Amino acid sequence: MLQKAINNVFLQLTASVGQLTDEQYVHQCQTLTGATIGKHVRHVIELFQSLQNGYEHGIVNYDSRKRDIRIENEKQLALSLLNEIRADLNKKDKDLSLETSYDEDSGEVVFIKTNYNREIVYNLEHAIHHMALIRIGINEVSSVELPENFGVAPSTIRYRQECAQ
Repeated sequence: MLQKAINNVFLQLTASVGQLTDEQYVHQCQTLTGATIGKHVRHVIELFQSLQNGYEHGIVNYDSRKRDIRIENEKQLALSLLNEIRADLNKKDKDLSLETSYDEDSGEVVFIKTNYNREIVYNLEHAIHHMALIRIGINEVSSVELPENFGVAPSTIRYRQECAQ
């Protein structure tokens, strides 16, 4: 079930971004405070990459992601990476540690116990959140028709369905 949701999100994101021109992908959107669709796509990709990179040694650190501007500027690279990530997400659940720092002054690192499935859920929800922003950007720069539930959380979809009945 979780795998189906992940596939759906990745397929929606890939198909929608794939319809944009290179210029639309890198356009600084006024409605996104000057951010581009590419920047949001890069962010989604890099969080999933952080999880994939941390899986083998058991420590995930989203703060130390690469921030590769090629992903936000090269639509074809982003599409290729989205497909690679989607193909590699069906890993066995295992315990992980989340390495992070929330204290800007000291930079003190903390380790939080987690697991692969929990981090997949976090990344999925995070991707949906950014897809909502990507939707705003796509609507500003193009007439690409997006799926009705693009960037909408599953709980919101269920709530809307209940209200419609």
